[in-house]
Amino acid sequence: MKIAVLGAGAWGTALAIAAAPRHDTLLWARDADQAQALRRERRNARYLGEVALPAALHITADRDEALAHAAGGLTVIATPMAALREQLDAVQRLGDGRAALWLCKGFEAGSGLLGHELARELRPGVPAGVLSGPSFALEVARGQPTALVAASTDGALAEAAVAAFHGDALRIYTSDDVVGVEVGGAVKNVLAIATGILDGLATAGHAGAPGLNARAALITRGLAEMTRLGVALGARAETFMGLSGLGDLVLTATGDLSRNRRVGLGLAQGLTLQQVVASLGHVAEGVLTAPTVLARARLLGVEMPITEGVVAVLQGRLSPPLVLQQLMSRDARAES
Repeated sequence: MKIAVLGAGAWGTALAIAAAPRHDTLLWARDADQAQALRRERRNARYLGEVALPAALHITADRDEALAHAAGGLTVIATPMAALREQLDAVQRLGDGRAALWLCKGFEAGSGLLGHELARELRPGVPAGVLSGPSFALEVARGQPTALVAASTDGALAEAAVAAFHGDALRIYTSDDVVGVEVGGAVKNVLAIATGILDGLATAGHAGAPGLNARAALITRGLAEMTRLGVALGARAETFMGLSGLGDLVLTATGDLSRNRRVGLGLAQGLTLQQVVASLGHVAEGVLTAPTVLARARLLGVEMPITEGVVAVLQGRLSPPLVLQQLMSRDARAES
């Protein structure tokens, strides 16, 4: 199979590394200097410096070349959410009606659209889908065991994702609940910021500081928020108990490699949002996603108090201790 991966960040590079030994894979880097460095050094020094690129992996800075390479194969968009519209538009201009699969997780800032809604707007009737689930790029690049879900209403596209990436260390499940998979992937980043804030406050060590009990409660109630929003948008509730819901939430909220969790930790330690984001060197999708999640929830009448608290901290309206105090002072109610 011919595969083009559009985007040479950590996740795009990791999947290209996973696919290249078995498929004719081409990785597109937006920046010509980056592409040249990848070819010369055979590693992505900025994002995955410790993992060598397979000798069979082709690299280009010419997007037209990458798109031509994937004709009749699989086109994978691995850019951040902010660039998904641009990449889908480039695929649409080919005029060949090819399917596209994306990896980004979030709502588009401004429009508030999920990936499948954006694809439907730009490419109505053309097969599209998302590959998501609990996955740190570094572990995938290392060949450590990982399970993902390919979601599409087009069964052939989901099976193409399985054919492209399923292997000894990477297990690909399929789903037709694109809404549920995308909502899980987007909202878990916001909840990971919340968990990072909580864990950051726990390091203060004063009486009454949150601990592991509080973390378990936050993750559980966060999952309830995620599910409420997803169902309101048309998802199936059971999807959120799977890889792209509970699985991705647990990983991103508790794993030390999580950028969104690190945003929360930094905010709880008194750093400004600008300082935290600058220190990451990578995109933390939850920072941009949180206000959009909250806006869509309010339009649908869905209650998301944890998300509200994260947005208040990100916007500098409330301090982390005050948000925790507000959440703990909410009225008692039935769990479900």
